[in-house]
Amino acid sequence: MSVSDREQLRLDFLASAGLAQAARAPLPGDASTRRYERLTTTDGASLMLMDQAPAAESPPADPAWTPQQRQAAGWNAVARLSAGRIESAPEIPALDAPNGLAVLEDFGDALFARVIEDGADETPLYLTAIEALAALHEAGAPPQTLHGPGGDWPLLTYDETALQGGADLFVEWLPRLDERVAFDAAAVAAWREAWAKIVASGADGASVMAHRDYHAENLIWLPEREGPARVGMIDFQDAVRAHPSWDLHSLLQDARRDVSPALEAEALDRYFALRPQVDRATFMADYAGLAALNEARIIGIFARLIARDGKPRYRQFLPRMWRHLNANLEQPALAPVARWFDRHVPAEVRA
Repeated sequence: MSVSDREQLRLDFLASAGLAQAARAPLPGDASTRRYERLTTTDGASLMLMDQAPAAESPPADPAWTPQQRQAAGWNAVARLSAGRIESAPEIPALDAPNGLAVLEDFGDALFARVIEDGADETPLYLTAIEALAALHEAGAPPQTLHGPGGDWPLLTYDETALQGGADLFVEWLPRLDERVAFDAAAVAAWREAWAKIVASGADGASVMAHRDYHAENLIWLPEREGPARVGMIDFQDAVRAHPSWDLHSLLQDARRDVSPALEAEALDRYFALRPQVDRATFMADYAGLAALNEARIIGIFARLIARDGKPRYRQFLPRMWRHLNANLEQPALAPVARWFDRHVPAEVRA
């Protein structure tokens, strides 16, 4: 579909939603294939237009597909699995799901990261984000099927195929970015063997609805609301059933901003205080392992964005990801993975 055809679809959609006269202001892009515009209606109300052309993404996974079928279908089927709807997400006044268009409630621009940059104390924001997660986790196992304005949608599990597929981005893409590393078939096989127990623990512990990209650039501060509802969540379309540690380490070992060890410890203390029935030692072993896996995954994603997609700005985040990964590799349960890195990734690459 040409750009002009896509624009005509947007115009027709906005007209059908009663927004033909709304002023449109594009927002900066991110690492995804989605684009956003802020809409200002004739009476001054503010909304968001989300546009994701269906052809820009491979299809999500059918619940009945085998791992082999998912791998053949493409990346979304391997790792993204499904789209979801979670609490504290924007309302959706208008939707054209087949064409990838939606009008969303506008939460404003008070991203946690921007509010903190402007001088706000980060601790209350992070602790409220933890309260929102604890409330979501205490709600119990999520439903197998989500019911929303776009119809029914399966909430699939972040399983072994998805977890290992994410980790494998590291061995696939880092050599294309950095000529100092190269992984032959034996190294890749050893990589997967090293992660096997962590992958199994992550899949076995998949028991809550996870945002899966829960960090300060996707959370919006809504101080006029009460309790956990003060945390507005965006980019929730990749929600899955996952281990409860997933969103915690996404928030507290962020790729885009530093979170101090003291704040990470305080946030984790708050989480366990709100969920006293959780065995902290077992949980934290999984937390370190899955955080390390996620950091390897993100290094692979950033390498792909730089090497394939020509987005060099993601290079600035790599040192932080290596620091997080190296720290987690010091945990005893991660010894097999640490040995793999010692053998296959030079220290100067990891520095």
